[in-house]
Amino acid sequence: MLNNLFTGIFDAAGTAVISVPDFLRCIVVSLLIGAFITWVYTYKSRYTTSFAVTLAMLPAIVCIVIMMVNGNVGAGVAVAGAFSLVRFRSVPGTAKEIGTIFLAMAAGLIAGMGYLGFAVLFSLIMGAVMFVLNVTGSGVKKAEVREKTLRITIPEDLNYGAVFDNLFEKYLSSCEVVAVKTSNMGSLYKLTYHVTLKDNAEEKTFLDELRCRNGNLEISMMRQEANVNEL
Repeated sequence: MLNNLFTGIFDAAGTAVISVPDFLRCIVVSLLIGAFITWVYTYKSRYTTSFAVTLAMLPAIVCIVIMMVNGNVGAGVAVAGAFSLVRFRSVPGTAKEIGTIFLAMAAGLIAGMGYLGFAVLFSLIMGAVMFVLNVTGSGVKKAEVREKTLRITIPEDLNYGAVFDNLFEKYLSSCEVVAVKTSNMGSLYKLTYHVTLKDNAEEKTFLDELRCRNGNLEISMMRQEANVNEL
């Protein structure tokens, strides 16, 4: 009776049936691989809880799909790929997120084919590479720590096209106006700049001098976010 519970109703007499111990072994290994990949990805990186949980489960999900299609890699990849990339149809993902998704899928595919040793070895090698890149900060431009988004509110009687030019030349190595917005029935202008500071230590002095120019109205400076829509 118990054996019949795990037998497919469409299984033929000559069809190879996956045993319950083998099934559980593949699932456990896939979950361990997913947990390892998630830990490496989240180390010194920004992430959302939902993405981390999904990443941990993805190798096991792909493994199940591959096992259930009896090793038909084409059908398995088509189904698992459609499931795993649904997130990126509505929410743009970074290149790192998409790359990690494919890493988890590849590990699950290998485990689903029954090569558990290769799946673990592959995950350890790729995880080590990702860990080293995260620790060393490889690929991160040194200028990024000085790249900021500056928002300044000024009264309508100030000519924003030239009023801050000498301060920008003194404290910034680059400056670009990205948005201009009126506020308070047109009595105020809200300006948004992408700037690169020459020296982070002079940020407060820079803001203090800006306050003297804009009548002590609201000023904010924050880290400039990368465009997640680009790979």
